[in-house]
This record gives sequence, structure tokens and C-alpha cells, in this order.
Amino acid sequence: MSLISQNIGLKNEVKMTKKEVEGGKESEIDTSKTKKRKRGSKEDKLQMEQVKEMKKLESFLFGSLYSPIEFGKGDDNVEPGTMKDSDLFFTDRSANSVLSVHEEDADYSEKSQDEDASQRKPAWIDDEEERTAVNIANVSRLRKLRKEEDESLITGSEYVSRLRAQHVKLNPGTDWAQLDSRLKIDKSSDDESTDEENDVRHGYKDADDILRTNEDLVVKSNSKLLPGLLEYSKLVNANVQDPSKAPINSVQFHKNAQLLLAAGLDRRLRFFQIDGKRNTKIQSIFIDDCPIRKASFLPDGSQVIISGRRKFFYCFDIVKARVDKIGPLVGREEKSLEVFEVSPDSRTIAFVGNEGYILLVSTITKELIGTLKMNGTARCLAFAEDGQQLLSSGGDGQVYHWDLRTRTCIHKGIDEGCINSTALCTSPGGELFAAGSDSGIVNIYNRDEFLGGKKKPMKTIENLTTKVDLMRFNKDSQILAICSGMKKSSLKLIHIPSYTVFSNWPPPNKSLGYPLSLDFSPGGGFMAVGNAAGKVLLYKLHHYQHA
Repeated sequence: MSLISQNIGLKNEVKMTKKEVEGGKESEIDTSKTKKRKRGSKEDKLQMEQVKEMKKLESFLFGSLYSPIEFGKGDDNVEPGTMKDSDLFFTDRSANSVLSVHEEDADYSEKSQDEDASQRKPAWIDDEEERTAVNIANVSRLRKLRKEEDESLITGSEYVSRLRAQHVKLNPGTDWAQLDSRLKIDKSSDDESTDEENDVRHGYKDADDILRTNEDLVVKSNSKLLPGLLEYSKLVNANVQDPSKAPINSVQFHKNAQLLLAAGLDRRLRFFQIDGKRNTKIQSIFIDDCPIRKASFLPDGSQVIISGRRKFFYCFDIVKARVDKIGPLVGREEKSLEVFEVSPDSRTIAFVGNEGYILLVSTITKELIGTLKMNGTARCLAFAEDGQQLLSSGGDGQVYHWDLRTRTCIHKGIDEGCINSTALCTSPGGELFAAGSDSGIVNIYNRDEFLGGKKKPMKTIENLTTKVDLMRFNKDSQILAICSGMKKSSLKLIHIPSYTVFSNWPPPNKSLGYPLSLDFSPGGGFMAVGNAAGKVLLYKLHHYQHA
């Protein structure tokens, strides 16, 4: 073997050893890198798990902050990078279905709430309430809780419900907390009116109106007024901001129960907004040549008819704020038109004329459209049957029934014990009518029985000793007010179902003066009394919840 070949072999060995050394170093470097990668991947996984746990905790506490609400079922642990494109989208087929996703959720929630409500039970029930009997007739403070006059023993639960009803009656809600349903009418347009808006216009209640107050659940609106004692309170005088120096001959509430007119011999017609506290004056109208004997709203509330001892009368248009002088009536020679009545349908005004004549005037044209003739003198009038019939009476002591469609007398009957009739009044429903005389006697009749030939009155009231000047039924015909202006505090309130006088009226310690006029508000809650001293006394009747 030559030296050259030996040198070549040594060189090859040296090269091989270098390569092995380098290869070993490289393998050591690779293993260290792989170890670092494994450590880094473990740390990344730990960090990812910690981030996921933090997101889960935040989403549990604060809602879905990092991901939108998903519809349908899905895997919460699927990472965005591993999801398919088809999984990122869904097809909404709710348009063709009856219920949408939200409605289904709402139905499910309502069902669950109903199930929870059905499963709920009261925390505690007092068994002694049903077994306990309370005598409300023995204790004077509890007699006001009776619904019938001879009622005495009631159960404990009924006693609790009546106490709550009495509390609601004496402590009504504040005005600022009551929502005005008329706001809905103002917001609704005439061009785009739906069925619901029409219901609101007609006064129908929706679910929100029912749930705004518990008054209808606690207080029975059709409860009977008990005889004996009348619950009332004296309020600030209705004309406290502008009292009159002359007698008040007319007081009347507008159909909205907030407006009150007062008129008298000072030739002024005053309007007040009645709230029982301030009774703000709204307007005053001066009639130059007519001391006012009577003023009355038309039932539709659009006009006021004003009359006195003159051959003419006035008409005040509330909407246009204009006063028109009307008359004398063509073909008539009456020098006084101070006594009149307006029909409930606001179409006819009936004036008392001379020699037993009754003058019928149209409220639209203000012209004479017909006359009726009694045998004696005519003194008082009253409408019935929504303005289709008219009752009249006068100096012969007989009550006439007229049919205004045919202008004929359909019945004539004698008022028992009456020589000169001075006042007539019919109930709002037309079932009853009362006739007063100059001797102070008031007879109450059933109108159907009177028309059928029965001459005996249902009840004769003898509590007044002077001439009956005015009578008025309230809105549900449970109270009849009778008064005489010839004697102080000569005003009586009669409980109609029992035909007895309330014993605590008039107020024992306060004088009403000489009462000349009175009226009940449309809801029955207020009663206004005008006297000869120029004051309009205002009273609150607690049995009625609304004015």
C-alpha cells in the first residue's frame, strides 16, 4: 500500500468524524428546539384555556359580549378556524310559519309563568276569618259598612273587604297620578283610525285601563245608598273667587262635570271650573237689559239659554263665545219668558206662556214651532221619554202628559191634595215623577201607574211647610232634593228607595240661607246650592266616586 492511498483514507476518516460530530450537534439542537416547541405549545394551551375560562365567566356574568346570539343548536367548543362555511350561515324559514322565533320564546315564557303562578300558594291563610262573625249593626262606626238596612252579621273576610272598600272611598288617588284616557283620542288621527282607536273614542276599556287602578275590584259602582245618614263634606264655595251681591237663581253643571254656571239678578252669568279646592273662575258675561231668572245648559253642552221677566231671551254660544238676543216670539204677546225647560235631546225649548199656553221653540232656528193649551194656568214643566213627552201642571192642580210628536194631550190626572202646583220633576230614567204644591206637599208617583189610571201617589213628603220652588233627582234616582226659598235652610234630601228624609241634612250647625237653586253633578259626587245671599255652596257626597 502506498503512502498516497494511506493519506487519502486518513483524510476520509477525518471528514467522516467531522460530519458525525456536526450531525450530533445538529441532532442535539433539533431536540432542544422540539422541547422548546412542546413547552411553548403547552403554555399556549394553558393561556388559551385561561382565556376561554375568562370569556365563559364574563359571558355568564355580563351576557354574550364576544359572540352574537346564535339561533338553533351548535357546539360551543368548536373553534372558528375548524368550522365549515356552511355552519356559519342558516336559512330563516320563520316568514312562512305562524309564529316567529321570538313569539315562540314569548309563548314559552308565558307558559312557564302561568305554570309558576298556578303552582304558587299563599304564604299564610287565616282560617279564623271565615269562622269569625262581626256584628256591624251594634257599633255606630261600623253601620256605614252595611249594604242593606237590616244587615247585622257578616263574616271576617267580608268585613275586611268592606273596610278596604271604605278606605278607597274616603282616600281616592291623587289627580296627578291618574292617567288621562283622552290623550289617546288627541293622538289618534281622523284619517287613519283603527278599531282600537274607535273603541277608545266610545269609552271602552282596554287591558291597560283595567290594570291602572283596583277601584273597580274593590268598590262596587252599583252599591245601594243606605237611608238614615248621608255621608257628605262641605267644600269651598263654588263662586268663592267671584261671589255675587244678588240672589243666585240658577246653578247647573255642564255635562263634563267640571264646568258650573251661576246666574242671578245682578245680570251676570259666571262660569267656574269645579275641583273642590280653588274653583277657578273662567268667565263672566254681563247681560245689560235682563236680570237673570233662569239659565240652563243645553244637554249637549253647546249653548246656554238665559231668560228673565222680558218678552225676549238670550242664547250664549259656548264654542263661539257669542251672545244672541232672540225674540219677541212671532204672534205671541207674553211679557215674561222666565220659566222654561230644555228637552233632553237638545231640540226643543218649552216656555210657560199666558193663559195656560206652552210655547215650543226650536233650539236650531230659535223660532216658535208650536203651542200647547192647558185648561188652567201653566206654572211648571218637565220633559220625559228623551224629549218625546212633556209634563205640565199649574193652577188647576192637574198633571198633563203631552205627546210632542202629535202635539196632543195623552193623559190628564189630578195631583192628590194639590190645589196649585208649583214644581214638577222627572227622574233621569223616566220611571218616577214628583209634583210639588204651594202648601209644601210633594207627591212621588210611578209614571206608568199614573198613566194607567192610578191616582194614589207612592209616597207623600210633608217635610216642607212653605211653597215648593224646586225639585231635582240625582243621576241614579236615589236622592230627590226639594227646597223652598221662603224659609231658611228649607232644603231636604229624600232617600228614594225608602222614601225617607236623611236625618243629618241640612247641616245642624250651619245655615244654608234661603235656597233658591240647586243641581247635582253628572256623576253625583258634587251638589251645588245657590242661595239669596249670592253664595253657591258646594258639597261632596262620598257615596259617589266621580263628579
